[in-house]
Amino acid sequence: MKNKGLTIGLFLGLMVMTAKAGTIEVASPDGKVVVSIDDEGGRLTYSVSYGGEQFLLPSALGLKADIGDFSEGLSMVKTEETLIDTTYEMRGTKASTSHYVARHLKATYRNQKQQDITLTFNVSDNDIAFRYSFPQEGETAAMVVGEEKTSFRLPGETTTFICPQSDPMIGWKRTKPSYEEEYKPDAPLTDKSKYGQGYTFPCLFRIGQKGWVLISETGTDGGYPGTHLSDYDADKGYQIAFPMEGEANGWGSSQAGLTLPGCTPWRTITLGSSLKPIVETTVPFDVVEQKYQASEEYVPGRYTWSWLIWQDNSINYADQVQFIDLAGAMGYEYVLVDGYWDQTIGRDRIAELSRYAKGQGVSLLLWYNSNGFENDAPQTPKNCMNTSVARKKEMAWMKSIGVKGIKVDFFAGDKQHTMQLYEDILSDANDYGLQVIFHGCTLPRGWERMYPNYVASEAVLASENVFFTEHHAEREAFELTMHPFCRNAVASMDWGGTLMNKYMSRDNKKRHHRRTSDIFEMAAAITIQTSIQCIAMQPNNLEELPDFEKDFLRDVPTQWDETVFIDGYPGKYVVLARRSGDKWLVAGLNATDEELNLSVNLPMLPAGQEVDYYHDAPIKDGSLWPEPLKERLKISKKGEAKVKIEPNGGLILK
Repeated sequence: MKNKGLTIGLFLGLMVMTAKAGTIEVASPDGKVVVSIDDEGGRLTYSVSYGGEQFLLPSALGLKADIGDFSEGLSMVKTEETLIDTTYEMRGTKASTSHYVARHLKATYRNQKQQDITLTFNVSDNDIAFRYSFPQEGETAAMVVGEEKTSFRLPGETTTFICPQSDPMIGWKRTKPSYEEEYKPDAPLTDKSKYGQGYTFPCLFRIGQKGWVLISETGTDGGYPGTHLSDYDADKGYQIAFPMEGEANGWGSSQAGLTLPGCTPWRTITLGSSLKPIVETTVPFDVVEQKYQASEEYVPGRYTWSWLIWQDNSINYADQVQFIDLAGAMGYEYVLVDGYWDQTIGRDRIAELSRYAKGQGVSLLLWYNSNGFENDAPQTPKNCMNTSVARKKEMAWMKSIGVKGIKVDFFAGDKQHTMQLYEDILSDANDYGLQVIFHGCTLPRGWERMYPNYVASEAVLASENVFFTEHHAEREAFELTMHPFCRNAVASMDWGGTLMNKYMSRDNKKRHHRRTSDIFEMAAAITIQTSIQCIAMQPNNLEELPDFEKDFLRDVPTQWDETVFIDGYPGKYVVLARRSGDKWLVAGLNATDEELNLSVNLPMLPAGQEVDYYHDAPIKDGSLWPEPLKERLKISKKGEAKVKIEPNGGLILK
């Protein structure tokens, strides 16, 4: 990762001293997004329009802290506006290069105690990012934030595509909240959340026929808790909510401790008349900076994972050899060895297994429990990741035997000390050349750019649930056509597996069956974005799958240079194009019970030429799955293609 160039120029506003109430406006470079900030009555509000249409109604700004109230009694001190124009490169996201151009406004206000708060807005063509900053004044070097007034008031015609925040310390072994609840599409604003605790980021909204809004946050590290949105209030809208007191077994503060001078994380708003800017946004990375240098060049790739279908009984030496051999046969870079390996295989034999894997051109990823006392999850290794002393000892051992990454599971919510734990694990892991995946965890907030060895987080109701219950097998297509527009739009997502077994059992004959087609699962390996992707093939799939499916899965990329939204609707269907190097792949998923006939515009594919066309035949009566097909399809001279996607089926153009 490197900055190719940074320009901050075009100084548009000199210092302005004023004590009068007034409205400040800052517009995007193309003029379509306009943010209006008002301080009438000493209270800050902002509103947002796009293309002349109101997308956010006047909404509160400010916060309350132990040192003072920064939400009322405010008067303007000065404003300063500049233009940001920067290009940067990074790995592991939807685009390898981003060109960020935004109007940058700093507006400083003073409260009745003569304390300053600076409000910063970055406004680009389809994105808004804003945060609060505070100077150190006198000997006061820290503050505790008890409440953020920040809110988001949406027009009454808005419908929601959002995921509830769970109660704390519930679910399996008291491991929630873990961002693993179910989305409801097109719900009214007035719906109350399932638990009464509000909603987790990101939150997607449709503003009637005007367009779409995606709200999230980025830049959160150990210096602030992770936040979410409250339930909707007709007067206030959605308000920023801090973690619940009961998170982390009740230990630690749910408030925010801020060192001065200091700033809050960024709140982000992506908006547009279509879903294209939502899917393609890079704002989570545009406004953050890398926190340390990578200790080595981290390798993207694919991994196999026995636990997803074979479960706990597979965490033994012989079964792991089978999955290493599978990874070797497919040309995959990694194998994930799941929980209890320290007991069922042992450390000496894990070292032996790592040597065996290396001989097959494969590296191990090892699973860990994140902490000792904040939930009841029994899986080991435990108490290896929750303190610096234990981590460094464990990571030094992993480096010595050639392990290349870790998956750390079962975190305890969003309190500030937990956010610090994420950062500490990442920083220490980089010292030992380890990439990191998090599970049972919070939403990552700009971490791909902030931490160069960070890979992805679960933070979603993921593929293991397809194994656990028929209900989630039935919802898989819905989930995977929802996430390109919300969860995976703002951060890498470890869904946990392109499932190629037709039945959720080791022998591929028992338990409930997969509801999606093979082509759907293969296309999902493209629509799901993460730099280390789980291709959850089982050893039996090497004999069962058609050669053309195995050939595709051998070559599927995980590192993308460009992403383009083609078509779709959250929870119904999606068509995306991604570029890896000079090769474009187009993938589509259909979650409806109707065949989709689409005419899609594909200027990135060779006009007038044929491409590989992976799709499903219409399902036959009495069959559970359609026949997978690979044919040739001609792109028209206008760069268009007429394609079909069967119910719960997929599409790939290559």
